[in-house]
Amino acid sequence: MSKAAKRIAEEINARGAIPFRRFMELALYCPDCGYYDREKDSLGRRGDYYTSVSVGSLFGELLGWQFAEWLEPGRAAGRKIRIVEAGAHDGKLAGDLLAWLRQYRPALFEPLQYWIVEPSRRRRDWQRQNLAPFGDQVRWVAKLDELAPAASAAPRPQDSARGWEVIFSNELLDALPVHRLGWDAQKRAWFEWGVALEAERFVWTRMADKAPAPGAPTAEELLAFSCLGLPLDNDLRERLPDGFSLEVCPDAAAWWRAAANALAGGKLVTFDYGLTADELIRPERPAGTLRAYHRHQASHEVLAQPGEQDITAHVNFTAMQKAGESAGLQTEGLLTQAQFLTRIAAQTWAAENRFGAWTAARIRQFHTLTHPEYLGRSFRVLVQSRG
Repeated sequence: MSKAAKRIAEEINARGAIPFRRFMELALYCPDCGYYDREKDSLGRRGDYYTSVSVGSLFGELLGWQFAEWLEPGRAAGRKIRIVEAGAHDGKLAGDLLAWLRQYRPALFEPLQYWIVEPSRRRRDWQRQNLAPFGDQVRWVAKLDELAPAASAAPRPQDSARGWEVIFSNELLDALPVHRLGWDAQKRAWFEWGVALEAERFVWTRMADKAPAPGAPTAEELLAFSCLGLPLDNDLRERLPDGFSLEVCPDAAAWWRAAANALAGGKLVTFDYGLTADELIRPERPAGTLRAYHRHQASHEVLAQPGEQDITAHVNFTAMQKAGESAGLQTEGLLTQAQFLTRIAAQTWAAENRFGAWTAARIRQFHTLTHPEYLGRSFRVLVQSRG
């Protein structure tokens, strides 16, 4: 057993079956043994999966162009400007983005603060090493609520006293621990899937068959809290097959709402695997969206090799959109990554002196980032704003 597997087994032996959400939390984030807290790199050719960042520097350069366009009005108005990245992995995206800004937008780069929200001490150390060339221009906090409000260094009347910022994440929300629910067609009720241990193997079990922990939410309460916009009317319930699985993520909705509340003015953006609520609850998608990734192979065996493989579930973008709007944000768009990046690229093609040449390497990277069979269609981009 891996260290993460032993840690999970100890908890199950001590308290009985645990909700899948707890299994996923330990498998991915357990200090010193979770998948995201290990030293081994999980990205690129030698890792378990490719991301937009591992394709090359173009992703960060295109974001640099777009973020600069968003931040420039704030800088010109005398506001304090900053970029906040949540879940920066090894810091490569931050490095690509900042290097481009330093070269092509020096007037904006000089006063810019770049904050990284990273709870893992190991990852913070890794990021500090990779971002050392940028000195104290890059800063860290462990949690979003530790960020000081963005405000101008010399407050002026009205809006100029507010800061202007971009808060963003890339493949963060789809890696937050989820509850896995199932539909019991005979009882016409939802139940929660848990994880038990049999002969040193992790197996699925219905938490409905176990005594609930004090204060633990019911499956229906989880749906009400985190699945805003799910079309769970009686007609749909009649059509759902027995055992239909659905992932819900209160953590993602709570994180997005907190980020929206932290945004003084500017944009809130995420790049993630995800679907709308209507797409998630379709009867023809009975197995849900839970996947494990190991050595570039996708698998439904999410209980195998905890700590050694990635586990993801698609983001409910309808829930994120509504969470942001409830905090006063306006939704500017929900696009595929191909649509979002193509719009940016179109602005750069005639501006070589302001972006850099479109070399053969850049063109190859752009095709991978936007091709529907690679990253262009599976990733979506949600953009919301304040002010």
